[in-house]
Amino acid sequence: MITAPLVRRDTELREIMDDPQCDPVRLRRTLERFGLINRLVAGWGGVYRRHVRPQLLARGGGDARILDIGCGAGDVLRGLVARARADGFAVSGLGLDPDDRSLRVARDARPMPGVEYTLGRSGDLASRGDRFDVVVSNHLLHHLSDPELTSVLADSRTLSRGVSLHSDIHRSALAYAGYAIAVVPLAFGSFLHTDGLRSIRRSHTAFELEGVLPAGWRVERPAPFRLLAVSRARD
Repeated sequence: MITAPLVRRDTELREIMDDPQCDPVRLRRTLERFGLINRLVAGWGGVYRRHVRPQLLARGGGDARILDIGCGAGDVLRGLVARARADGFAVSGLGLDPDDRSLRVARDARPMPGVEYTLGRSGDLASRGDRFDVVVSNHLLHHLSDPELTSVLADSRTLSRGVSLHSDIHRSALAYAGYAIAVVPLAFGSFLHTDGLRSIRRSHTAFELEGVLPAGWRVERPAPFRLLAVSRARD
């Protein structure tokens, strides 16, 4: 049963890492360690097999483009590009983030040819007519107000000529308790413990997310404690 603080989204909480004045050393550690946490819990391997690879197969050759909105340190984007290239696809990637602190960490990571990072928001790319075969985000939706979420999803539909995939946390007491314990070995000197728990409290349940998604979107459960908002260009 969900405990009282988790019954509703706590949209008043602010994550420490969103503060422009937060400790830059702890912020960098947080961003760098997200890569391991994402590999452990985010379920992008399954999302790639179920959604990304079929989209790349369907397009029939040529260079495909993947966009990661709110890319942070870029680990999810690099992972998707690496999986696609291992399957023989010609793929490039663009990571987009409005925080240059995140982009500095992404650019300092192991370089991957054909993967770039740029400062900005989804509306910037949509307004100039950019198009991508796959549009993704990870841990972005819980940061957004309902109007902001609607805007990002509309931009995704505009930007994508294939599939849009927005992955986030499924809020629950079990997710909260499990994360609070499991993250301890990784959290020293970072914001992972505090901000991770705040993220869960800000996140949607499947029912809540279904209630705010526009027409043409659906919610899937790709992994334990995860939600995936999915839309295809033909939907």
